[in-house]
Amino acid sequence: MPSRQESVNDQAADAQLVSSKDMAPLPENFGPVFFQNQFRTKIELPTKEKYPDVNGKCAIVTGSNTGLGFESARQLLSLGLSHLVMGVRSLERGNAAATELRAANFSAKIEVWQLDMETYESIQAFVRKCQDNLSRIDMVILNAGLSPLKFATIPATGHERTIQVNHLSTVLLTILLLPVLKSKSKGGNPPRLTLVNSVMSHLCKFPNKSERPILPSFDDTAVTPWNAQERYGVSKLLCQLFVVKLAENVDPEDVIVNMVDPGLTKGTGLSRDVTGATAVAAKIFFSVAGRPVNRGAATYVDAALGHGKESHGCFLMNCKIAPLACWFYTDGKVLTDLIWTETLQEFNFAGVEQIMASMGSPEGK
Repeated sequence: MPSRQESVNDQAADAQLVSSKDMAPLPENFGPVFFQNQFRTKIELPTKEKYPDVNGKCAIVTGSNTGLGFESARQLLSLGLSHLVMGVRSLERGNAAATELRAANFSAKIEVWQLDMETYESIQAFVRKCQDNLSRIDMVILNAGLSPLKFATIPATGHERTIQVNHLSTVLLTILLLPVLKSKSKGGNPPRLTLVNSVMSHLCKFPNKSERPILPSFDDTAVTPWNAQERYGVSKLLCQLFVVKLAENVDPEDVIVNMVDPGLTKGTGLSRDVTGATAVAAKIFFSVAGRPVNRGAATYVDAALGHGKESHGCFLMNCKIAPLACWFYTDGKVLTDLIWTETLQEFNFAGVEQIMASMGSPEGK
């Protein structure tokens, strides 16, 4: 007999069968959409009545020592989550955050594991620990990301930091987690893997989209001039296009993969590097237009608990399935195949093609 949560997911699937890629794109004039999202849409906070089946489950939340990651972890614990794994770069800050989070659920098991998204070795070690130490995994929220103001490359990989963390490292962690999630699934309810994305992917200009190969073009300012806001948006676009194709190669009966946009949210620390007059202007703008952190985090919880197989490969905005970035509808085939191929080539060392083959696809089952 299906659980109450499974019934909720089935009802959602019946109500909304259109996937993101089959929707009409968002309008070119994004102003009205932004106004609707930020001023006329209220995100409901999660309740035990809406999500009653969290007790006994295990969740992984990356970047959970601060901002949206911290708040989404707190909300999951308040719903009755039994086991939380915090993937954080700083164990000291992670342990301090865990102390605060325990107040939300004193009976829950909270573990703080190191995860540095700037090194492939740390990502691989984190996944091995998941495989070896966890008996079940019900949901993963990949929240860790950054939006630096200045151009810099990662010495170990040579890639620009924003592309490295928001796309490449996030994709590697996603792929490596897939077979682990499949093996740790319990009760016939597929685990959820939610990647935090952004509607900024819809707004980026992508001036280097014709460069070949495309990924190295982000690592040289002579090829692609630096613009911090543009780079954040395009990093989310690369990841979004990759995930759409990834979902086509993963059976939602094994793992449900979706993406979520929390909306413009104040108090997240994403723009913490901003200084001077720009910082003052940003603070004013976020205070007027930004959502509170708890409302933004509630979209994470909704993506992980409020949607079933109908959300596989989809982009969620305002807790509903929404269109993908405009680039998918104009240059989608070319860009998706290109990003897919180059990204997988980057990870030859990790055996990602064999992993994807092991996951199979819905059509092949």
